[in-house]
Amino acid sequence: MVSFTQSKEIVILESKLTHKSPVLHRLARFVTEEAVCLMFNIKLEDIYAVECWRYIVYVHAKGVSKFVSYADFPPIVGVAPPNKIDIIKWRQRWRRQHEASARKQAPMWWAEFLQKELWQNFSPPMLNNWDELLNSIEFAFNEATLKQLRACYQFTIEK
Repeated sequence: MVSFTQSKEIVILESKLTHKSPVLHRLARFVTEEAVCLMFNIKLEDIYAVECWRYIVYVHAKGVSKFVSYADFPPIVGVAPPNKIDIIKWRQRWRRQHEASARKQAPMWWAEFLQKELWQNFSPPMLNNWDELLNSIEFAFNEATLKQLRACYQFTIEK
């Protein structure tokens, strides 16, 4: 009798992220394809290219051809945590938003992005890093969103 098991191979996708400038922007470490997908509500396979220039990011995808500020991307786990200068850049970007309610907080999709990132990081050190990241940017969310993110974290820890 032959048993078939699913292979646990890691699927490595070719990155569509390229740096076009020899000088990296200080927020370039937070640019990810997953964030682009949530930002524009598209699928990962719909992205053709994400080009990181010195001061701006160019996103070319199916139905999308836009320049995006580095300050539009949320922080991620696994790179240097955000510092005061990064926070200032985000707040300056949020102040330029058209809606008055969006001028003091991160876009709503940031919470969804952080929640998805939490579900992908199950190792204890990564969970600890995620919690530290959330504590460092708690100013970016309203009380209800922050409570929801903390509840997801507690649920993940209990698993």
